[in-house]
Amino acid sequence: MVIGVKKLLELVREKNLVENLSQRELENPEGAGFDLRIGELYKISGKGFLGIDDRETPEMELIAKYEEGKTKKVELEPKVYYALKTIESVNMPDNLLAIMTPRSTLFRSGLFIFGGQTPPGYKGGLTMGIYNFRNVPFELEMGSRVVHIMFFEVEGESNLYRG
Repeated sequence: MVIGVKKLLELVREKNLVENLSQRELENPEGAGFDLRIGELYKISGKGFLGIDDRETPEMELIAKYEEGKTKKVELEPKVYYALKTIESVNMPDNLLAIMTPRSTLFRSGLFIFGGQTPPGYKGGLTMGIYNFRNVPFELEMGSRVVHIMFFEVEGESNLYRG
């Protein structure tokens, strides 16, 4: 079952479920979750590897960072995959799972965020991918709302995040 915003706001106040939420989300969130903002943008280069026992992620170079009170726009190049980190972080209890979806303005503009799920027990920042599928650049303002996070109650026993 999806957790509604009234209960989510209680969990934010009592359990610090989501840290660094914007005032907008604390006062009047939309839908059944929270909109999260882009805090950092990274350009990815080099090879990666995922094996049975080992893994190696490509190099990530910070190219833009949100600063409170400052306007910073970045241009996402066509056909380029970036990584982003949200301003917000989470403290997932052992009975909740979160799923993130891109805001519709992005996919209507030809961009997609690869967000996935955040498992029970995870604590920390949220990093995901963003790709510009179009043949033209897209301008993105740091600090803008880019992804919607929804929380689901886990029934029965689950295994906690292990890294």
